[in-house]
Amino acid sequence: MVRADYPGVFATYKTLKDGTRRVYWYHRATGMRIEGEPGERAFILSYAEAERALKARHSGDTFNGLAREFTASLEFETKLSAGTQREYKRMLTKAEPEFGDMPIEALNEPGVRRDFLDWRAKIARASGEREADNRLSVISAMLTWAQENGRVQANHVRGFKRLYHADRSEIVWLPEHIAAFMRVAPIELQRALIIALHTGQRQADILRLPWSAYDGSAISLRQGKSARGGRVAPLITIPCTRALRRMLDGMPRGSPLVLTTKTGRALQKRYFARLWEEAAAEAGLSRISLPGLDEPVALHFHDLRGTAVTMLSEAGCNPQHIATITGHSLKTVTVILDRYLARTRALADQAIFNWENSPRTEFANQLQTAPPRPKAAKGKRDV
Repeated sequence: MVRADYPGVFATYKTLKDGTRRVYWYHRATGMRIEGEPGERAFILSYAEAERALKARHSGDTFNGLAREFTASLEFETKLSAGTQREYKRMLTKAEPEFGDMPIEALNEPGVRRDFLDWRAKIARASGEREADNRLSVISAMLTWAQENGRVQANHVRGFKRLYHADRSEIVWLPEHIAAFMRVAPIELQRALIIALHTGQRQADILRLPWSAYDGSAISLRQGKSARGGRVAPLITIPCTRALRRMLDGMPRGSPLVLTTKTGRALQKRYFARLWEEAAAEAGLSRISLPGLDEPVALHFHDLRGTAVTMLSEAGCNPQHIATITGHSLKTVTVILDRYLARTRALADQAIFNWENSPRTEFANQLQTAPPRPKAAKGKRDV
């Protein structure tokens, strides 16, 4: 194969399930994937496209120039969390090949909406409806910022109808699902599940949880999602259950973080998601049936948060108790309970137990059927 030097190109390697090793090429400056192998026609064309996108990025009056202004703005840096900033930049980079050199004047034309929707449809076929919607949402956010700052006249993408609709209400991890996952998952994923189930926290907060947050009896943290708009997130203190304390006290502390890879490194979001997906598939949780649902569903890590809320409620906690543990608002806790409790019989069983053992319902518990009493004959009176 003919090989040549291409400035700014780097390779990444991945071992597939069959043991073969694949190489993937990327354009460093733009992060764009380069198709094919060096010297091949597909590689040359992809490289040229990435170079054009890079050139357009440095042109001020284009889509890419607008994206650069947006991601360097005060609003972007102070109103969005670090994780959200990374995702926004990733998705805007993905839009570069299609719209990078589009003049800003074209964004003022109403017909540009059709261009963006057609592109969204193409992304949906290749990468799924959720990814396509998210990319267009980021573009819409950028155009809203541009309109408010006088860079464009209108956001013609605003209010687009989303393709992806996910209703994960009523989806919880049942005991048999947790047991199946724990049987096959690597130890670091088992630890993550236990922490999630016993604290009700989000994945991002769990992955960055430091040992300094644990004092031997409780975990104190500030939720990343609550730290928006430059404000400091409220401190949440979660008393640890005996099971959680036992796990934490028995873990090695070779890193500042509680959860790490086998080599002691921080668990990155994408790497953790891949490991979790593989373990869930091995445990048979990619298609599980739940009572009341017509179609099988896949269990996700985030469903553990709703599961924790449900279990706290089953244990007799009221919404105020639950909110102090999970960090939800009282309104959100109520909504979650309305949705998730449909998947469990624990509260229903407790309600019937209370019914059968309460003096107030004793009369009802004694009710039994009996033949009706015979009616007295007409015209006859008791003497």
